[in-house]
Amino acid sequence: MGFLVRFEDDTTAVVHGADAYEQEGPLTTFFDRNGAGRLASAFAVRIASYRTSRIVEIRRVGAEPGGEPARLVS
Repeated sequence: MGFLVRFEDDTTAVVHGADAYEQEGPLTTFFDRNGAGRLASAFAVRIASYRTSRIVEIRRVGAEPGGEPARLVS
């Protein structure tokens, strides 16, 4: 599982392994909660963060085995 993030400059990032995200100050951070229910849990792992003001759209995507944690796609 993961997310496709589209930015204002028409680039995208694919964040693999994330199952949740939330805004943290000026950033939107993607997490793997490792089965825990809350993002504030000691078991949650930050995977990627992006400046919120640059994000246009976030979509959930299916898992890709062996995928990289995050990558930019033009």
